[in-house]
Amino acid sequence: MRLLLQQRPDGREAPRFVQLQLQPDLLGGWELLRETGQTGGRSTLRKALFHDQATAMLALEKERDAQLKKGFQLMFAQGADAPR
Repeated sequence: MRLLLQQRPDGREAPRFVQLQLQPDLLGGWELLRETGQTGGRSTLRKALFHDQATAMLALEKERDAQLKKGFQLMFAQGADAPR
């Protein structure tokens, strides 16, 4: 599952983005990847590991909600059970 959130451009600089990706790892756990940066510029990637999908999904939803409160807008959601 993948979510892409982006701030509205203000005209002076490229908009910022946050991409959240939830995927299974090779050992039966789940990874939440969080990439942040400026569109067309440098970005930072952070990874969090979880034992089960339910806990990982809660973390993804919490991070999504935090970014929405900061003014980001959901631009793209991919996955059968992608939260909207």
